Amino acid sequence: MRIMMAAAVAAVALGTGGVAQAQTVEVRVDKLEREMRAVQRKVFPGGAGQTVEPQITPEVNTVVPGVPASSPLADLTQRVSSLEGQLATLTGQVEQSQYRLRQLEDAFNAYKAATDARMKGFEAPRAPAPGAAVTGDTAEVDPAPETASRPAPARPAADKPAAKPTGARAQQLAAVAKPSSGDPAEDAYTYGYRLWQAKLYPEARAQFETVVNKYPQHRRASYSQNLLGRSYLDAGAPSLAAVAFYENYKKNPNGERAPDSLYYLADALTKLKKPSSEVCKVYNELSQLYGDRLSAEMKAGVAEGRATNKCK
Repeated sequence: MRIMMAAAVAAVALGTGGVAQAQTVEVRVDKLEREMRAVQRKVFPGGAGQTVEPQITPEVNTVVPGVPASSPLADLTQRVSSLEGQLATLTGQVEQSQYRLRQLEDAFNAYKAATDARMKGFEAPRAPAPGAAVTGDTAEVDPAPETASRPAPARPAADKPAAKPTGARAQQLAAVAKPSSGDPAEDAYTYGYRLWQAKLYPEARAQFETVVNKYPQHRRASYSQNLLGRSYLDAGAPSLAAVAFYENYKKNPNGERAPDSLYYLADALTKLKKPSSEVCKVYNELSQLYGDRLSAEMKAGVAEGRATNKCK
């Protein structure tokens, strides 16, 4: 009798434990289903019944004849554990994909900002006023000055001599005559032009900057800003030359040397090995805005430059 009662108690205890274990598995399955649906919403935001099939490796029958198989509850628990592991792996892959997507978006936005800033550098200015043909920078008298005043172009960094020249350079400077016409802007430009011809570029740039910054409304401001760029270009500094040329063209498009600056800007960009598309854009604007003011020599230079860069 006692043995039968013990067996009955054991059976009840075993049944209670099995029910509790089954309930635990059911809770895990419910949680797993909710998480899987959440992952599917991330992977397939459009829905439309798309699902992710769990990659569960088919079980291999390893039951040895005569040996009792594992219980169905143990098998279900093992499969749930496998599903939970695969769900964690899938969730990690989704998070990695989202991180990489954010990186790509950040890189694209940075590239777009840099490209927009570069393209704004070639924005079209106001149409220039008609004038005489451009023949190059000289110290001779040219057509009437402009009627509208413009703000002074920004000056690039200059490499003025740190100390008073001595020796042979001092003799070269002494050989360049200083004009005295009573017009300080005209005199500074003419003296700078003579220094530029003598290839005394730092001293020439100092004179051109004086005109640009002290006399921005003078007609020689356009000449000086253009020769400032040419002195940089002749000295082997095309990047500073490009800045000076573009400032003259952008801020004083009606200036008498704005076409020259646009022409030499293309030359500076070529020396900087910029893409042909940028050089061609400069040539296009030069021909469109100042085509009737270019000398025969500059027109030939434009044609040669367009052919070299294969401009359309």
